Amino acid sequence: MQIDPRGPRFGALITTAVLVIVLITSSAWLLAGQAVVFAAGTVLGLRYAPYGLLYRYLVRPRLGPPAELEAEAPPRFAQGVGLAFAVLGAIGYATGMTPLGIVFAAFCLIAAFLNGAFGLCLGCEMYLLIRRIAPGAGTAAPGQS
Repeated sequence: MQIDPRGPRFGALITTAVLVIVLITSSAWLLAGQAVVFAAGTVLGLRYAPYGLLYRYLVRPRLGPPAELEAEAPPRFAQGVGLAFAVLGAIGYATGMTPLGIVFAAFCLIAAFLNGAFGLCLGCEMYLLIRRIAPGAGTAAPGQS
C-alpha cells in the first residue's frame, strides 16, 4: 500500500501539539488518548487513523497531488513504536511515576517533532534498519500464508 507522505507529517504535527500539552499538564488521560490514536494507525492503517482521516478529508483536497508516494509499512511501524512509548508514559503518569511519564512523552515528542518539522521519521528509520538486518522478518515461508 502506498500513501501520501504529507499525511503522516500532518499527523506528526498534531501529535507534537498534543505531546507538548501532555508535558505541560502531566495528563495521563491525554497521553492515553494519543496512545489510542497510535493504536488506530498501527492496527487500521494510517488512512483510517484519526489524524489520517483529518488529513484525508480536510487538508488533502486543498493540496495538489503528492510528488511521490511512499510505502505505508515504515510509518505504520513507527505508529506502533509511538504506541509503546505512549502507553509506558501514560502508565508512568497514572501510577505517580511522573519522571517515567515525562521521559516517554518526551521521546514521543522528539520523534513527532522531527517527523512533522523535518520529515525525519525515526520509527521509519528503525523499520528500515530492522529490514536490513533481518530481510526475511515478517514474510511467510514458501507454502505458508
